Amino acid sequence: MLSLPFELLLALRYLRPKRTFVSIITLISVMGVTLGVAVLIIVISVMSGFDQSLRDKILGFNSHLRVSTVDRRVKNYREIANTVSANPHVKGVAPYVLGQVLIKTQPTSGESAYLAQYLRGVDPALEGKVTSLTNSMIAGTFDLRGNRIVIGSGFANDLRIHVGDRLLIYAPRDVEKWDKARTSDKGEIPVPDDYEVAGIFEVGYYEYDSAYIITSLGNAQDLYELQDSVHGLMVMINDPNQAASVRNDLAPALPEHSVISTWMDDARHFLEALAVEKNVMFYLLFFIMIVAAFGIMSALITFVVQKTKEIGVLKALGAQNSQVMLIFLSQSCIVGVLGVCSGLGLGLLALSYRNEFLVFMRRITGVELFPEQIYAFRELPMLIVPSDIVLICVGSMLACVLAGLLPAWNAGRLKPVEALRGN
Repeated sequence: MLSLPFELLLALRYLRPKRTFVSIITLISVMGVTLGVAVLIIVISVMSGFDQSLRDKILGFNSHLRVSTVDRRVKNYREIANTVSANPHVKGVAPYVLGQVLIKTQPTSGESAYLAQYLRGVDPALEGKVTSLTNSMIAGTFDLRGNRIVIGSGFANDLRIHVGDRLLIYAPRDVEKWDKARTSDKGEIPVPDDYEVAGIFEVGYYEYDSAYIITSLGNAQDLYELQDSVHGLMVMINDPNQAASVRNDLAPALPEHSVISTWMDDARHFLEALAVEKNVMFYLLFFIMIVAAFGIMSALITFVVQKTKEIGVLKALGAQNSQVMLIFLSQSCIVGVLGVCSGLGLGLLALSYRNEFLVFMRRITGVELFPEQIYAFRELPMLIVPSDIVLICVGSMLACVLAGLLPAWNAGRLKPVEALRGN
């Protein structure tokens, strides 16, 4: 301790806990910095987790690129798939059929339920190369032979559907037949196709788990009367961040009427909104740090007033203005270091037990603080980005130092005679 510079030594001595009003203000200032840093770390890490988890869910269920046409009917899809596969950045290509259908349940008791769902026709042999759907089964198997389908866990839970149950699927062609039957005496009444639930998948994103059913490519082609055509091709590449570049490489080699979209195009508005929300939350919550900095400033101003005569003694003994400034500036630095370090620890601890805290609050209050139906995630996501943590800690520390500049400068410019007189 004796080897420390006397400015830091006096700063530490002045910060010793005492039962004074200044000590209480100092403690409140440390707590303010702690809470400000902790809240910033928690919110920014959760927002980063939302962004990363959303990207993972999107890329797990969808592909990096989609090749289609303006009229949504790709006739020579096998030739186009070979052309796309020749690109060195492409890992896999698979055809798909995608559209909405009407589902009717067939429960053993009670009334049937009707629900509009997205139906996706896939090739089971190729689907594993472009999505993680085949590895997301939680019940049954990914068996699409015959009239078999797999459904999402959200859809299954909402309508209490189990593996082995049967569903009726009304395709758009059936709606057209109904319309003709309504206006014609000789119209045919459509008979829906009967399908068996072979499995239940769960990709972890509520929108996909509750709104999609999967069938074979052949069944989907029959439902939409596509013959040997498909709606498009799903393409997986080595690096999803290079999707736009790969799209530009593929465009010249494909037919003129081809349309290539990336996963960023499909979720662009949502991802951009999430990024804006993250930045806005950072700037808004950083005002907590500014409030804590004002607390540090008020504590130091009060402290300088109380120590005016001691400052005069130091000046009379030969202390320079810069040395007196360093004494009080060191106090703000020490308060900042204590607050930032404790806030960092509190923030990381809260992130580690975030889901346990949500479960505890749900048991206590009976209110779901993080509804899956709204946020589309079963658990609160989190991603600690080192650069964000460094920015928060450095920014908070800088705010604490700047808060101590004015009181320290006023203390350094006091004249010894005036200070000893108590003016």
